[in-house]
This record gives sequence, C-alpha cells and structure tokens, in this order.
Amino acid sequence: MIMKDSIQEVIIEEFSIFDEWLDKYDYLIELSDSLPAIAAEHRTDEYVIKGCQSRVWVDARIEDGKIYYSADSDAIITKGIIALLIRVMNGRTPQEILDMELYFIDAIGLGDNLSPTRSNGLLSMIKQMKMYALAFKAKA
Repeated sequence: MIMKDSIQEVIIEEFSIFDEWLDKYDYLIELSDSLPAIAAEHRTDEYVIKGCQSRVWVDARIEDGKIYYSADSDAIITKGIIALLIRVMNGRTPQEILDMELYFIDAIGLGDNLSPTRSNGLLSMIKQMKMYALAFKAKA
C-alpha cells in the first residue's frame, strides 16, 4: 500500500483542475519559475544528469539531517518537472527520500503524456536525486 503524502496530494489536486494536457504543460512551464536556483558553479558537467535529452543540473546539500535540492535545465518543461520533484523531496531525510513512492507522477498523467526521451529523463532525475540521498545516508 502506498502511504499518502501531503505534498503529492496537493500537486495531484493542483493538476486536477486542468482537463487538457496542453493546460497541464502550461502549468508545468509556470512551475519552472518556482525552481530553487542552482549556484553558477554547479552548472557544470559534474552536475549534469546523464540520460536526459535536455541539460539538467542537480545539486543537493544536507542540513540538520534533511536534504535540500537545487536544479536548473535548459528546457522549460523539464525545468517544471524537476521543480515538482524538488517540491516533493526537499526537506526530507535521506531514508524518507529512498523509501518515497512518487505516485503523483502517474496520478497527474505525467508518465503517459511525456515523450519516451522525456520519460527516460524523468527516471534519470529521480535516480540522481535518490543517489544523493543514498550518499548522504552512507556518510551519516
């Protein structure tokens, strides 16, 4: 059984007001503005996520046992997607992130409405964010 997560529930609610996928894409583009900015020194190849068609940079820091991500992308829809992932994963412990079931992706229809290359990119972003959690957990 999937445990309900309040942030994911809010995202599902926000997307439920749109009937058309074009409107959801527009909303994703709007969300890209809410992305916590990544430091300029982290916009390097070292932070690029492999497996994404567009360039996506992700960094993470741990503060008081909780992980906080920052990111950027050169593609606006991808930027909106990473903004959603950060919104769900930010401020959680490494173990919470590792155990997290990201059910909102299917609930809002994102998985069904992304091109295969964007879907691969989404999986790569999730994998990278969970790898940060694993690394922080191992250091602890």
